[in-house]
Amino acid sequence: MISSIHDFKNPFFIGVAGTGMSALAQYLGGIGKNVSGSDRFFVPGVYNETKEKLEAEGIRCFVQNGEGITAATDLVVVSAAIEDTVAEVQKAKQLNIPILRRSELLALIAASKRTIAVGGTSGKSTTSAMLFDILEKAGLEPSIISGAGLISIIREGKIGNAKVGAGDFLVIEADESDGSIVQYKPETGLLLNIDKDHQEIDELLTIFARFKSNSKKFVTNQSHPLTVPLSAGAANDFSTDPGHPAGYTAVDFRQEGMAIRFMVNGQHFSLHLPGKHNMENAVAAIAVAHQLGVDLPVCATALESYEGIYRRHQVLGNKHGIWLIDDYAHNPVKCAAAIAACQPVSPRLIAWFQPHGYKPTKFLRADFVKELAAVLRPGDEIWMSEIFYAGGTAVKDISANDLVNDLRALGKSAFFVEDRNDFLATVRPHLSDNCVLLLMGARDPSLEQFARQTWTDL
Repeated sequence: MISSIHDFKNPFFIGVAGTGMSALAQYLGGIGKNVSGSDRFFVPGVYNETKEKLEAEGIRCFVQNGEGITAATDLVVVSAAIEDTVAEVQKAKQLNIPILRRSELLALIAASKRTIAVGGTSGKSTTSAMLFDILEKAGLEPSIISGAGLISIIREGKIGNAKVGAGDFLVIEADESDGSIVQYKPETGLLLNIDKDHQEIDELLTIFARFKSNSKKFVTNQSHPLTVPLSAGAANDFSTDPGHPAGYTAVDFRQEGMAIRFMVNGQHFSLHLPGKHNMENAVAAIAVAHQLGVDLPVCATALESYEGIYRRHQVLGNKHGIWLIDDYAHNPVKCAAAIAACQPVSPRLIAWFQPHGYKPTKFLRADFVKELAAVLRPGDEIWMSEIFYAGGTAVKDISANDLVNDLRALGKSAFFVEDRNDFLATVRPHLSDNCVLLLMGARDPSLEQFARQTWTDL
């Protein structure tokens, strides 16, 4: 029976290269556990960057054939994607080794620290990273378990999605997509927003209400209509709308190129990031940090030097007068926010999007069309390639071209290029001096390489 992080010493992760799994593996390694793991992407003789970085942290990596699980293994960790029929799971059962889901292990880790859990449909990774940077600048030596790599940690040669500090605070992302958010009982729960994504709104409201009840202190967004009813008190909360003020209200927003400025409670803030959504992420982090005892000037200093996170509005550069930006945006609200953040940079924007999963794309079809149609300016364009298919038994009953046709019917400049490898050659005649080329998509591990290749060939 595993009821605490002190109940095991030699954990083994099946699927250790995944973002969520690698973060937990690194964290456990950082607190002295003997961590090992396997992944289907670990192939003998084939270089794997994640494997190299995990091994540099002392995590032993194996081919996914069961050889890494031994009698010394006292815990096996699996992600939601790992089924009971997997041979390694069967071996663990034969050896009577306890098995925990990733979210169950994260709940145990969270229970061991003064945890701040960041929830909401959008902005969790960015807000978590901002909050972590503020707490570090304040000298509190926090830890973080994130869904994305922080550039400041990546520069240390690490994956960037986890770091163990000597202090009491731990910042984690609380994921609502699989319902695992209800397992955490944080000292502080932070709710950023609620928008239709993996579930219908009614289901999300139920999940986030449970998140609130599990949190000792709760901070939410007074400028988002669906989160207001979950407020524990406006004095704890944040807002970006002066018409709906809170204890921490951002005002005087300005964007100049790729940077933004605003004020909170009389304190000036500036970030080297674009978009009102990043102001919202920042004021959420400020609200929590200040209530943990960090002065607003310290928050401002930390955010001024905030370097961002991997594939969240990551600027690859400017070539031939074209800004190339890579973003993890993948649901309707996130895609619209990413586009809106780019528009002040240039009078013309060309966005490319690869939806992921046939079921979620069909579920969100009308929402994608509504949000994209509302944000695109007359001179902007949206391009899509075919839906990313990760394998399995998905019913392929929708195409990205269906969304494109819906947008065209609304008079928008929308285009379909089935194979993304043909995208740059096809879009090149549409590119012009002083424009932004925005790439969007998630879940597909090859998107980073696609962005790099696009930059090389631009």
